[in-house]
Amino acid sequence: MARVTVEDCIDKVDNRFRLVLLAAHRARNISAGAELTLDRDNDKNPVVALREIADEKLDLDTLGESLVSGLQRVIPSDDEDGGIEERVPQTEAPAAPALPAPEMDETAMLKALQSDRDGPADGRL
Repeated sequence: MARVTVEDCIDKVDNRFRLVLLAAHRARNISAGAELTLDRDNDKNPVVALREIADEKLDLDTLGESLVSGLQRVIPSDDEDGGIEERVPQTEAPAAPALPAPEMDETAMLKALQSDRDGPADGRL
């Protein structure tokens, strides 16, 4: 296939939004080192992903499940109580505990808000 168009892929994936999501996910997988199912032919990863979809080289249901599970932040737990377990993304650091806000009276609060609005007292911006 010399050139991939949306019309080549829309026969395989009927929703254009889903097609974009699947192709982008597959292109990211290829960038991460996933094995190609066809020759690259000097094409970039998004084009290879679209060619794989058009040639029906991929199981789209499995690819869709992989996409969804990669984006989930809350996953159901297999415990007896049926609770929910939250997945913390690996790229984020754990959140620091919130510190209690200091008590301020109205005038101190108004002064702080005005200084935030007006900028530093020394005239610099």
